[in-house]
Order: sequence, then structure tokens, then C-alpha cells
Amino acid sequence: MAYTTITDSSAHFQTTLYTGNGSTQSITNDGNSDLQPDWVWIKERNNAVDHQLQDSTRGVTKTLQANQTYGESTLTDIITSFNSDGFSLGSNASWNGNNDTYVAWQWKANGGTTVTNTDGATNGYNTTVQANQTAGFSIVKFNAPFDQGNGRYNLGHGLGATPEFIITKCSGASADWYVYHKDMGGSNIYLRLNLTAATSTTGARYTFYEPAFSSTIFNMDWNNIVLQNQDFICYCFVGVQGFSKFGSYVGNGLAEGPFIYTGFKPGFVMIKERNAVEEWFILDSKRNTFNAVDKTLYASGNYAEGTGAQYMDFLSNGIKIRNNHTGTNTNGNTYLYMAFAENPFVATNGVPATAR
Repeated sequence: MAYTTITDSSAHFQTTLYTGNGSTQSITNDGNSDLQPDWVWIKERNNAVDHQLQDSTRGVTKTLQANQTYGESTLTDIITSFNSDGFSLGSNASWNGNNDTYVAWQWKANGGTTVTNTDGATNGYNTTVQANQTAGFSIVKFNAPFDQGNGRYNLGHGLGATPEFIITKCSGASADWYVYHKDMGGSNIYLRLNLTAATSTTGARYTFYEPAFSSTIFNMDWNNIVLQNQDFICYCFVGVQGFSKFGSYVGNGLAEGPFIYTGFKPGFVMIKERNAVEEWFILDSKRNTFNAVDKTLYASGNYAEGTGAQYMDFLSNGIKIRNNHTGTNTNGNTYLYMAFAENPFVATNGVPATAR
């Protein structure tokens, strides 16, 4: 698939802040376009509360926590519906506590409409997919029906281009969140979203076999384990000009850190050091509305929002690291990132993004 520059990022991704009321409420997005989300990631900012992930493929009441290994739970009092421009909340005190502050990161797939994908069926499984090819995002669900033992299995992703970033979780049982990034340095290497650990090639329940990746399938390699009749959920991405980028940079250890070109003004950035123990740092343009950006949450922990450790500027065409914190700028170390746009650098209508 040939991807083109997205003029309005808010049609496919938005960050929304809200304050809990301890009862029920509807959260309405404020972007240029209405966004009915298919994947919502919520984190309380002022207290140590787990990250909450819900999507329209598994169903609105099905919950997972990014910083935990728990299997899927059914809770009817967190997100109660995905709306035409936001979502509705129940009275759960952890994600709608009275006067508590929250951030919700939201991605659009295909409005909850899924299809059966058979692209990997000759050496793998059918998958249930809802894909937004315009924005390079798909939600993939599949069931592993028997003891895989040692083997590689193809899985259709629906992106129309080779995936560059994948987050996957066995939703039916306790297990880590495994992460693939195109710049991890080879095949059968993995990171875990719920942990601070560096990349590894050993001890995994499952890893990703990069040489088999294509515009139709990705490949997971099981390592002599039994995961009978378990459901898996995968969030798959490929970079789209002006909207998203998945890349890496090398730190210089200086207060004036490296510049990372994205081709757009960032609205959301998550960074993980590749080969050392560090958190998964999340920053966005809504919690910091001007530079320097330093309000940080951690996908790998339930911690309240921190400030003063990470410093970076969100520029019209990328990210400038502004300190030498080990989590984002150790000299010679490699950092992986995923970034989504607030605005493209130059949209198809010829309007350039401006600095903050």
C-alpha cells in the first residue's frame, strides 16, 4: 500500500485530558476531527494507578493493564462505550475518581468492524483484524488452539505494509507484554512493555521472527511452551508520513542532546533504551502545552506523573533532547521510540507546522 501524508492527525489519534467525577461521564475529544476510538489507553496522572487498555475488538468491557501481566478481566464500570467523538466512563474509582486527573491516548482502527484474515493460515492461524491502513494501525486477535512447542507461526495483520512496531499480550492468561520494534537489532529479540529490562533473546514465551515479516503477515516464534486455547491481542503499526514514526537514535550524553527528525510536530512520544534497564517513558503535547516537555508517565510502572527527569522540545519537524538523563540520552546508547503527530511538518494543503 502506498501511504500518503495525513493532513489532520486528529482523525486517527488524539490525546485527551479529563478530571474524574466519581460517577459517570462522557469524555469528548477536542481535535479538529471527530474521533471514535478503537483503542483507548488511560493513565491516572496524580496517583499510582495501573495503565488501563480497552479496545473495540475484544469488546468495551474487556480490560488489560500495560504495566501488569494479568490476563483479561471483564469490568463494566471503566469505559462503557466508544462514542462518535470520545468515550463514556463508569464510576470506577481508579479511572474516574472524583477530582483525580487522567490522560487518555486514543487510536482509530475500523470503528469496531472486524474481518477474518487468512493471510497466515498456510503456516499459522486465521486472525481477526480491524485495520486503518490510512494511519498504519491494526488490532489483531487470534487464538492459539494447541501446544505450539517450538515453531514459527504466520499471522495476518491487515496493514498492507510491513509492520514496524507491535505490542502483543496473551489476553487469556498471565503473561508479559512482548514488543517488537524494527530497530531492535535482529530476530528473536524482544522487549517487554511491563518491564524495564533491556532487549533479550532468551527466556521468552514468544518472540518475533523478523525475516518472515511482510506486507501481509508477521511471524511469532514459540519457545517450547504450552498456551492451549488462549487468545492473543496485538496492536500493529507501520509509520505513515506526517503522522507516525518508529525509529531509533544514539545518545550523546550532553545537555544538548540529539535531534530526532520525525517529519511532523509530535503529539505523543514513547522512548525505551534498547540495551539497558530503563523505563518506557511517555510524553505528550497535551500535558505539556509548551517546551520543554517533561511531564512523564511510565508504561512499565503505575507511578504518578513525574517531572524534571526527561527534558525535550517538540519541534515542528521532530524532537530535541534537552538533557543527559540516562533513560533518554546516555552517550553511545541506542534508544527506540514511537511517535505520533500533533500536526504534519507540511500538510498536503501546503500549511507548515509551527514551533511550540
